[in-house]
Amino acid sequence: MNERKAIVPVGMEAVYEKIRYAPALKVGNTIYVSGQIGRDLSMQLVEGREAQIVQAFENLKLVLEAAGASLSDVVDLTTFHTDMRDLPLFMQVRDRYLTTDPLPAWTAVGAHMLGGSAGYIVEVKAVAVLAE
Repeated sequence: MNERKAIVPVGMEAVYEKIRYAPALKVGNTIYVSGQIGRDLSMQLVEGREAQIVQAFENLKLVLEAAGASLSDVVDLTTFHTDMRDLPLFMQVRDRYLTTDPLPAWTAVGAHMLGGSAGYIVEVKAVAVLAE
């Protein structure tokens, strides 16, 4: 059986300790990243639609790096959006971060509310696989 290891980057300890979930879980060479939202390391909502999307990807990048991975290791991306009309903007930002060919699989889902409170517009969840 593969060992399960919680990935908790510096600055995200409150997520693990207070909200009680791991930013990611590493099992073997696979990293399961919890949904990342547009909040900064002080747990504050980032203002502005593009800024929130950027922050979600920066958080994803931080979690992956803490696990010894990078955005190029992402094989599956699931995103949740409170307004699907934001998809063109989301795709512009996503394409700045995910540039490796082949691109990961992607599923976009409409959602009423994210992050447990009003104001969050996007959540980005990923699965990454490290080379063996």
